[in-house]
Amino acid sequence: MSQSVTRAARIIDRIAADPGTVAELAEQFGLHRSTMFRELQALEQVGWVRRRPSGRYALGTQLAALSRQALESLDLRDVGGEHVRRLHRRTGNTVHLAALMDRSIVYVDKVEDESGMRMYSRVGKAVIPHCSAVGKAILAGLDADRRDDILARATWERFTETTITTRERLDRELATVTARGYATDDREFEAFVNCIAVPIVADVGVVGAVSVTAIQMVADLDRLAAHVPAMRETAAAIADELD
Repeated sequence: MSQSVTRAARIIDRIAADPGTVAELAEQFGLHRSTMFRELQALEQVGWVRRRPSGRYALGTQLAALSRQALESLDLRDVGGEHVRRLHRRTGNTVHLAALMDRSIVYVDKVEDESGMRMYSRVGKAVIPHCSAVGKAILAGLDADRRDDILARATWERFTETTITTRERLDRELATVTARGYATDDREFEAFVNCIAVPIVADVGVVGAVSVTAIQMVADLDRLAAHVPAMRETAAAIADELD
């Protein structure tokens, strides 16, 4: 990949996480302001970024449209939508559907908790594998090379006191996931949120995961684990339609 394309992709990633001004972006990327301004102008012309009245650059409408088209083209999202909503009606908790896409794991569908509690996750957002139930459920089903490929870019950032921060500890956790058949997020990304996930395994192997999430005061991991049979039914139904 050419240097200019790589840099444009990194700028878009940075803006997606936190819109910034020309000066802020130039400083972060080690570029002269005029060079960054030209980069942003080019991205703005094709609709991938837009300049806010405040002078900060945010994602553009064309990129949002392309993202929607990409998500809509995913078989897992198309096939899983009704199954995910059926699971939500049974549990009442937030339900996520995540897909394995090349070297990333991405949320492709989500139904919010009936209480109206909003989670950090959003459709189209990449999953942080080492501190998410869906990430661990998928990683546990991959061969060593594919798992290494996905984790090559892991930063092992600590978000809470229970976050897994080393590959060695994660490998032990994944062995437990394999033996148990489901993965957990024990307040590892947000200190008040628990999650349980099961893998979706098609003929080609693991392709995604489905999870049930709740805040700690509403449902701890033991209570969420009661939904595992229903989650396995959901994952199996989705896999059957994919095969």
